[in-house]
Order: sequence, then structure tokens, then C-alpha cells
Amino acid sequence: MNTASARLSPRQILDALVSFPTVSRDTNLPLIVWVEEYLASHGITAHRHYHEDGQKAALFAHVGPWEEGAVVLSGHTDVVPVDGQQWDTDPFTVVEKDGKLYGRGTTDMKGFDALSIWALVEAAHADLKRPLQIALSYDEEVGCIGAEPLIKAMAPVLPKAEAVIVGEPSMMEAVTAHKGGTGYKVHVHGFEVHSSLLPYGVSAILEAGRLLNWVNTTNEEIQAQEPGPAAQLFKPPFTTFHVGLIEGGTARNITAKDCEFAMEMRVLPTESIDDWKARFEAEVAEIEKTMQEKQPTTSIQLDPFFRVPGLRPEEDGPAEQLVRSITGDNATHAVSYGTEAGHFQNHGYSAVVCGPGDIAQAHQPNEFITIEQFDAGKAFMEKLLSRLKGH
Repeated sequence: MNTASARLSPRQILDALVSFPTVSRDTNLPLIVWVEEYLASHGITAHRHYHEDGQKAALFAHVGPWEEGAVVLSGHTDVVPVDGQQWDTDPFTVVEKDGKLYGRGTTDMKGFDALSIWALVEAAHADLKRPLQIALSYDEEVGCIGAEPLIKAMAPVLPKAEAVIVGEPSMMEAVTAHKGGTGYKVHVHGFEVHSSLLPYGVSAILEAGRLLNWVNTTNEEIQAQEPGPAAQLFKPPFTTFHVGLIEGGTARNITAKDCEFAMEMRVLPTESIDDWKARFEAEVAEIEKTMQEKQPTTSIQLDPFFRVPGLRPEEDGPAEQLVRSITGDNATHAVSYGTEAGHFQNHGYSAVVCGPGDIAQAHQPNEFITIEQFDAGKAFMEKLLSRLKGH
């Protein structure tokens, strides 16, 4: 597509973005190049921040007065895989049918990305009184890994923004709180003996079971407590621990040498991720000590694989006030999944989550965004541009 000097519609931009299969395990550079060249054709200078492997990049840009106080439109460019899913259409081609736009990422979250790019170009052709910025990250789907490096890269290059709108699908509602989280890949190293000699070995599976028991017990203890007012915003209204994958063992009659599982925690923003990590790591250390008293070569290896800070409600937060003034939504909304908003907030930005589409469609086969929601997202951007022009 020749984009030189053309002002594309949000739908045309969406078609282009979805056509790039930016699954998190693969490069997103062709998409970044396309966006960068399109913005450049309208006189917008974009900046890249590369992942250390050079195969992925984030992109950010600024339009309007070169001063602090901008609004940032924040989205991620990666999508989840389509492997093993049954699609009725090509997942990397937008297909319109029955008032819906089908395609991987249409909801999560290339729909918002397309609207943001459209708004930035429109802003470049307008007389803004307040600047607009865009921030497109990589690797959000594998733990918001690219958000913090992107934020740090923006800081010395662009004037500090006042408000960040993270466009995860929220049906255009203002989400002002979400849980944080972290996770570990746990590898229990046991000591093999024949099962008839069980007391002389260390079964990695049975020792892993002690940690799984701790997960169950901790969940039960948490859920037995009365949730406070802040917790009651969430569903469920408490911190949770979960193990979704586990494998291990050598044979039926051998004490397991290895057992591996993934453990994640979803933590209320009013609680400390580090405190919960410390409790889990203390339990690991105690079990490992007992294992090594029997066989010194045994161990438990912890490999953290994501960390997402929670989003805390802000008193009179500029981002929340701006979104509410545009949408008219004055209800309180909190979600139990994580977003990049927590990272922005931790770096001193006022942040809110608001974007088109239904989170229920995220990651699903035949993912779609309704045209009604996509149009609502465009209307939001038009009102935002009007405010940035001082109208």
C-alpha cells in the first residue's frame, strides 16, 4: 500500500496492522516500519526503542507544542498465537460480517492502535494547544515485558506527558484499577532411586506437591477473609495463586528427578507483590532445606517470567478526569487482568484504561470487534482532538 501523503481512515489502518502477524514469539519490525513510514509521510518523527535481540521494537512520537502536559495513547503491537484455533476466516485479514470486524488483534488491541495512529495524523494537521503522543510497545502478551523499557526510552526524548490512556478493550468504559501480578517457572530437582527405596531418594514430584499444597492453603486463607472496600471492586475480590501447567517424572517406579510447573499470582493493587513473593520464596527455601538435608544435590530453581504492577485508583487523576469528561462514564470499573497502565503509573504518569471492544473476545478464535465499538472509539478520538485544540 502506498501511504505517501494519504490520510488513511481508521479502518484502512486497521487492515494494515492486522495484516502483520505480530505474534509475540516473532518480530514486529515490519509493522513498526510501516507505522514509522506512514507517520513520516505526514511530517511526524517517530522514535524506535529496540528489544535487546534487535528483532522487536517499540515506537513513540509527539505531535503539537513541544511542551509538557501531553496525552499519551498507549497500545501494544503484539498478538497471541492462532495455533490450534479454528478460524472461519484468515486471522490476519480483516473480514467484515454482520456488523463485526474479524481478525487477530482487532479487539486486543490493534483496533485501538489504528485509532491512535489515525488521531496522531489528524493532530499533525491541526492546530493543537496541547500535545498528543503515541506509545506502541512489544511483548505485552507475554507479561508486559516491553512497557517499562519503552517508558524509560521516552523519558529523555519527549516532554513529560500528563495523562496516559491505555486502550485495552473496556467497551469504552474508564477502568481506574487493575490487579498486578508476577509468576515463576519452578523447577524442582530431586534425587532418583527405585521406588522400593523411597526413603533414600527425593521425589521432585512429591516435593513440588508441598508447594502446590501451600498454594491451595494460601488461597483458602485469603478467601476466608472479608474483602475490604477496595478489594470489592474486583472479581474475584482477593489476590489469587494459580498453577496451570506441570510436568515431571521418569517412570512409574522411580522417584522423580525433575518436576516443573508455572505458578502465577494476581495481586490486588492495594497489596505488595514483593511481600507475596517473599512469602512464596520463604516457603521454597524451607522445602529446599529439608530436601538437601536428605540429598545435598537437590534444589528448587525459581525463574521469574513476568511482573506487572497493579493500577491504583488516583484521587482526582488527570487521566481519569479526561476520559470521564469525554465518555460521560462516571461508574467505577476495576479488572482482574493486568495492563501496561500500572507501569506508566509507577513511572509518575496519571493512567487510565479505556479502549473499544470486549475483553471477552481477546485471544479467542474468530476474534472480532463490533463496528459499533470501533466507531465509538473513533468518536472518542474526535472528542479528544477537539479538547487538545482547545475547543
